[in-house]
Formats: sequence, structure tokens, C-alpha cells
Amino acid sequence: MALRSRSALARRLSILVAGGALAAATVLTAAPGAAAEDANNNPPVYKGRVTAKSGLLLRDAPTRGSKVIRTEPYGKVVHIFCKARGEYVHHNDRWYLLTDGTWAWGAAHYIANIGPAPRWC
Repeated sequence: MALRSRSALARRLSILVAGGALAAATVLTAAPGAAAEDANNNPPVYKGRVTAKSGLLLRDAPTRGSKVIRTEPYGKVVHIFCKARGEYVHHNDRWYLLTDGTWAWGAAHYIANIGPAPRWC
């Protein structure tokens, strides 16, 4: 009897493990285009295109009154690290932290996502 219950327990455990692996694989592949960390645990890379016709002012904080660090021209593809809430710009309180050269904040209203929306900071 003990041998039979060990065998049943082993079967159930293998089914549970296989089911968990299948669930993990499903989660990882369920959202095509979703950015995920790579094998080295590097954060995902998000991109966007500057849509402000006169160029985008990038700031040291997610507010319109903060210091301007640099600008990016219209049409430039920028690398986005994450998004956060900040001061509203045209009814949009999202700001993107950009990683091109120096870390700077840009109003999301003026950046069109290329691919998935960035993660939250």
C-alpha cells in the first residue's frame, strides 16, 4: 500500500510541476510585444518618438517648472526607462524618464510609444 501511495504522490507532483512550467511559459508568451527582462536581468528597453513640433524640453523633475537639462528634436527616437505621474500637460499627468545620455524627464503627451508602454518607476 505504501508503494502505491508513493507512486500516486510522485505522479501528482510531476503533474503539478509540469502544470506550473506550462503556466509560466504561457505568462511569458501570452503578451507578444510586451517588454520583459532579459537573461541577465537587465530592465526592459522602451522606446518612443518625440511628437512636439518645436522639439521637446527635457527636465530634471516631472514638472513644467523644473530645470531644463536638454532638448530633443521632433521625430527623434528616445529610450524610456520608466513612467511616473507628474504635473499635467494637456490633460496628461504621465512623464517618461529618458536615458539618452543624461537622465531627464519628458512629458508623455509629446512622446509616442514605439511598442509597449513603459513600466512604472
